[in-house]
Amino acid sequence: MFTRYRVRMQQGRGQLLGWLVVAAIGQLVGFEVIRRWFVETERGQMLDTAALSGNSIGWHRIEPLVQTVLGAMTALAVLLSIAAVVVALVRRRFLLAGVVTLLIVGANITTQVIKLGLHRPDLGVDLARVSAGNSLPSGHTTVAASVAVALVLVLPAWARGATAVAGAVATALVGVSTLSADWHRPSDVVAALLIVGLWATLGGIILVLGESPENAPPAGPPHRAALALLAGVGGLLLVVALAALALTDRAVAEVGELSARRELFVAYAGGAAGITSAACLVMAMVLTTVHRVVPGPLLNVGSGRADLGPSIG
Repeated sequence: MFTRYRVRMQQGRGQLLGWLVVAAIGQLVGFEVIRRWFVETERGQMLDTAALSGNSIGWHRIEPLVQTVLGAMTALAVLLSIAAVVVALVRRRFLLAGVVTLLIVGANITTQVIKLGLHRPDLGVDLARVSAGNSLPSGHTTVAASVAVALVLVLPAWARGATAVAGAVATALVGVSTLSADWHRPSDVVAALLIVGLWATLGGIILVLGESPENAPPAGPPHRAALALLAGVGGLLLVVALAALALTDRAVAEVGELSARRELFVAYAGGAAGITSAACLVMAMVLTTVHRVVPGPLLNVGSGRADLGPSIG
């Protein structure tokens, strides 16, 4: 019985690692596509600028909320980052504590290094902001998303689904707020989310490799309801974002620089939808594997009893 269990665990471990590697490569490719299109091409810069220019529509109505979100985010993110590591340590998940620290620090350093090192060519598109240089990826979004993912990883299984949904909402709110405040273009925010997703998958690989196949606890609950909600909302908003992008692209092709209120609103709403979609889909990706990457209590294979030792989940 133990031999069959061990074989199943090793097979499942290989499949899990394969999925994590594929997810990491997919997000890396996605980041590169966004960088090349929205930073290095004239049409991409025009679409991004149209979405950013639309943030003035209704600004007076949402300004208090935007300023509150962005003003409170840094302090709250620091507190939650510390809380995530402490929770992992209290639960005696020492490797997990190291991984969430690596996730938060690694994602944010990566964002800052890319932002400083990436050149945004002046293609004559956004002359009002050309002196600001490159703004991809968004630092604020990276902070919010990395902390949200860290909390999903360290909290007990029963809290992960709700935490993932709340984390996606909070991350989307921060990302859209940076767009509304004229800080970042939509591509900046989506690129930041892909960086966090990449680090999350790398962290997952470390956790899987760090767990002995013989001692690996069984997978916990798969969080199907939260996963379905995030994937469904993310997929729907992705369709909305792509439709808005197509409409904006057609308008740009016809008239060049957009100035009509309706066209600018479509571009802005599409950018906000794309940001929210990316936040939901990245968090859904985390949920697809977290119950196996960070499993529950170790079971005694022979008796089926829970072993409430250092690996308690």
